[in-house]
Amino acid sequence: MKSLFSMLLAAGALNLAALAQPTNVMNTNKTETATLGGGCFWCMEAVYERLPGVLSVTSGFAGGHTVNPTYEEVCTGTTGHAEVTQIVFDPAKISYAKLLEVFWQAHDPTTLNRQGADEGPQYRSIILYHDEKQKLIAEKSKLAAQADHHKPIVTEIVPFTKFYPAEKYHQGYYDAHTSQPYCQIVIAPKLEKLEHKQVIEPTVQTPK
Repeated sequence: MKSLFSMLLAAGALNLAALAQPTNVMNTNKTETATLGGGCFWCMEAVYERLPGVLSVTSGFAGGHTVNPTYEEVCTGTTGHAEVTQIVFDPAKISYAKLLEVFWQAHDPTTLNRQGADEGPQYRSIILYHDEKQKLIAEKSKLAAQADHHKPIVTEIVPFTKFYPAEKYHQGYYDAHTSQPYCQIVIAPKLEKLEHKQVIEPTVQTPK
């Protein structure tokens, strides 16, 4: 009898606790994905890893026609793919629109199939949207970004179809090879510039 009474009391307490909970609690487990290309994926990966709210960044290829291409194949410019970063983020902490604000500042969107000395269609500026909402946000963001550029923005805005992760040695490349000449000459100055403008954090923010 005592155990039955205790069970009833516990059940009642649980019901009261449930009633006391707010009905508009945000689901913190929700994540979204963005796929963006702005030249060498080593550069873009290093930028997005330094944004709070970004959970993971993977370098890879998208926007082409060859199935499961290798880095060497993409470098020929014949697979149709662009070097991209696929970004998983927490929309409660950082918005897709904010990711795009960083995107426009992290590369030159006015140069066709080129970023600095990196030349070829694999280095083109591209936004691959995952749904209609992302498409609308990307188009609006592109129009707003044009005000900051004298030359026309040539960034493609196309539907996402398939993402192929790059080989393992490409992942986390900058942080694993900071003394490498390309990292020192190209990536480090870009990160320093964005840090100075307080666009990104000085250290990696994505959980490892």
